[in-house]
Amino acid sequence: MPENEETTEQVATEPQQPEAAPEAEQAKTDPWADPEAARKEIEKLRREAAKYRTKAGELEPLAKKAKELEDAQKSEQERLTEQLRVAEDRAKVVQQRAVRAEVRALAAAEFADPDDAHAFLSLDDFVGDDGDIDTDGIRKELGALLKRKPHLAKPVDNSPRSPRPDRTQGSSGNGNRSSSDPGAIFAGIMDQALKGR
Repeated sequence: MPENEETTEQVATEPQQPEAAPEAEQAKTDPWADPEAARKEIEKLRREAAKYRTKAGELEPLAKKAKELEDAQKSEQERLTEQLRVAEDRAKVVQQRAVRAEVRALAAAEFADPDDAHAFLSLDDFVGDDGDIDTDGIRKELGALLKRKPHLAKPVDNSPRSPRPDRTQGSSGNGNRSSSDPGAIFAGIMDQALKGR
């Protein structure tokens, strides 16, 4: 029996609230508790929904037009972006050609094959932010390249040079060689014609 006493004590210590109070309080905050209030709330919500549908119907053509303009502007922007990318690529190619030509020109004096010079150098390093070519930097790098790879330099030839061939010598050395100058040929013909008289 002591167990029953504890239960009664626990029930007695809990505060007693009337059960009608929560329903009345709920009716004040919850419009669905009262059917008349629920009907009024439904009508109110229907009017609001109709108003928003009307407004959405009015704004739909404007939204469609704004979307079309955005798409047109986007495609125009994409087209311009593509043109810019192509122009930048073209400018880079021309710039690389100019640097390569400058490297060849500067390497021609010391390199056996000037094309070897630009093959061993990074051409992008010689273009400034303003697009100018750094010729002093190219000269320094070419000198350093020749120190690292001396086999790229022109061969040093200290041997005596052989004479160049003389075309007047050879099979026509007997004096019967005719000149290829038309005036000399005509003069020879005239000279023979006058001697023959």
